[in-house]
Amino acid sequence: MAASAMAGQQLEMLGSRAQSRAESLAARNREMFENQRRARRGPTPEVFFTKHIDNSRIVKADDPERRREMRTFSAVMSVLFVLVMVYVWQHFSAIEIGYHVEAQKAQVEQLREENRQLRLTEAQLTDPGRIDKIAKQLGLGEPQPGQVVRPEGGDPNAPVLAQANTVAMQIAQ
Repeated sequence: MAASAMAGQQLEMLGSRAQSRAESLAARNREMFENQRRARRGPTPEVFFTKHIDNSRIVKADDPERRREMRTFSAVMSVLFVLVMVYVWQHFSAIEIGYHVEAQKAQVEQLREENRQLRLTEAQLTDPGRIDKIAKQLGLGEPQPGQVVRPEGGDPNAPVLAQANTVAMQIAQ
């Protein structure tokens, strides 16, 4: 308990010293500020008068050299702006064309897959074993002699040679 009381007294002493030091610094700063202010002002007080100025009758002199510089600057900046806009247009066009190409590639792949599926379906549907099975389910069988009629006539049981040319149609008169 005695130790805490001594510590409290020491803190009070340090606090009062810090406070007196801060007060002396503040007083010193105030004194220096007053000295500087007196040195700035001099012996007489500063007096300001308002003066109304009317610039409405003033005409700006024409400067041909400045006008030429401004025209040159404007022309250069216009050309630079056009070049930048052309570059930006080309860049965005290239990006748009890239997206279009990718969409076309995806469409080609989709059509290729669809074509593959259709060929697979065609192969399944034209399988001779499948056709025979469906024909037997429907009650169809092998054709009997005389059931097959050939458009060119002749013996229906005679062997037929494959020909590359088409059959000519006869016109009945």
